[in-house]
Amino acid sequence: MPPRIHIRPRALRLRTSCSTPVSRVAVASYASVAHVKPTPAPAFERGDRPAAPIVLYPSTQPPSHKRPEERKTQLHRQYQSLLKSSPLMLIFQHNNVKAVEWMSIRRELAIALRKIDAERVAADQEPIVDQVKLQVIQTNIFASALKVVEFFNPSELPTDHSTDPRTPTTARVPLTGNKVDDERFTHGLSRHAYEIANNRKLKHDLEPLLSGPLAVVTFPSVSPQHLKTVLSILSPMAPEFPAPKRKTNPDYYEPAVQSGLQKLMLLGARVEGKIFDIEGTKWVGSIPGGIDGLRASLVQMLQGIGGSLTSALEGASRSLYFTVESRRMDMEEKEKPKEEEKKE
Repeated sequence: MPPRIHIRPRALRLRTSCSTPVSRVAVASYASVAHVKPTPAPAFERGDRPAAPIVLYPSTQPPSHKRPEERKTQLHRQYQSLLKSSPLMLIFQHNNVKAVEWMSIRRELAIALRKIDAERVAADQEPIVDQVKLQVIQTNIFASALKVVEFFNPSELPTDHSTDPRTPTTARVPLTGNKVDDERFTHGLSRHAYEIANNRKLKHDLEPLLSGPLAVVTFPSVSPQHLKTVLSILSPMAPEFPAPKRKTNPDYYEPAVQSGLQKLMLLGARVEGKIFDIEGTKWVGSIPGGIDGLRASLVQMLQGIGGSLTSALEGASRSLYFTVESRRMDMEEKEKPKEEEKKE
């Protein structure tokens, strides 16, 4: 390393292009540290109370009571979402249906539903064939998820601040900690939901049907037309739900399809949170005209009620008019003899 050369400050002078020294000497200036007053933070950053606790989990994935990476936990969450997003659900019991048989049944079901969706598209309605699903479920986990959906009603979380002190928005700050067993967590996999699912005193109407291996058919909306098609494929019952004819659909009578359908048994349905037996399921599927026919019959019923109410009110007013008029005539007849006697 070369030695350092110490240069005196006086030797540093400004020189022009002609190498003539300039009288001014470059004087080094040093910045002085002045006393700076702190600027107060805005009101929404200070807050009236201490800052909210630091949350160590994302807002979209709070800690669960059971390990979230386990398959049972994922199935429990999936079944809860399925029950909340499916207003119409058919429940079947199956007996050792093979994978080839499930594949053949799903194929025939999709073909039949596409024909119904073609009519819906022609009537400017959205198709739902891709959202109708036939899947096998784990009975015990499904029963636990059903209890959570039916009986678990989480209330609004208490907050430490009326608004979030870290932002100028009106977002609520949940008063929760970072522990898994915190009782203030109210999502579907929290400890409170786990206690509701294990409460044997809570009974729902679907519990007698949840036994043995089960499969469900879920619909994104209540559509009697699609329900009738699914029943005619999976559980044909003449004459209301006849099976497809051999000439129009020969693939339906393949051995894989027929052997798989013989192992399926319809148990009931869940429609808008209410449980229907086989007869009630048939009634929903046999509504003429589908949901549009149900609306038309409802409008006709309301019109009939309005007409009968109008006729009843008119009849009451007419009877009141006739009663008053007859009374007036009787009073006039009684007064006529008195007037004649006075004249005499």
